[in-house]
Amino acid sequence: MNCCQCEAIEREFNRKAVAKELKEYRKKGLEWVDKTTRILIDALQAQGIKGMTLLDIGGGIGVIQHELLKAGVSRATHIDASSAYVEAAKEEAERLGLADRISHRHGNFVDLAPSIETADIVTLDKVVCCYHDMQNLIRLSSTKAHKLYGLVYPRDNWWIKIAQSIFNFTNWLRRSPFRGFVHPTKAVDGLVRENGMERRFHSKTALWQMVVYSR
Repeated sequence: MNCCQCEAIEREFNRKAVAKELKEYRKKGLEWVDKTTRILIDALQAQGIKGMTLLDIGGGIGVIQHELLKAGVSRATHIDASSAYVEAAKEEAERLGLADRISHRHGNFVDLAPSIETADIVTLDKVVCCYHDMQNLIRLSSTKAHKLYGLVYPRDNWWIKIAQSIFNFTNWLRRSPFRGFVHPTKAVDGLVRENGMERRFHSKTALWQMVVYSR
């Protein structure tokens, strides 16, 4: 991958870190999953998803793809910049009996986008905050969505920006190249709407916002 941030993601979400996540998920199920992810899953299901296809960008260990497949989605494509996440998601799909309904790609979605097929649903759960080139990420990913587009990304309040700066400084101190980003909400929303989508659901926690758009 010719992307410094993607290389940082590969290093940050390595086999050891991902194995710990997968162990906790298998032990606790959705109780372990972050509240924001559960809200996004529920919001998408409320729109009616049976028979649809899914493109899960930055899907991690595969929580969204696995839960939506169990809820009626027909097929899913998973793309992640962390090879450890891709392997963990494959392993979990095998365990759940879903492997024949999911295809996996390792790499930078922005680079892979020309070769990625469109889907009825596109999701990016805590992906926007991990990527430097928000404009290309949002523009390319939203064009892939036929019907629904779901996001979880940080609110852009001042205290969140300060917290993000502290997080990045801490990573700099420990010599980690991984950085987080707080992109302007208006800019993200504007790019999605430019691609012909309207907001159908919007919810907030102290740090995050969960949004579902439809075409």
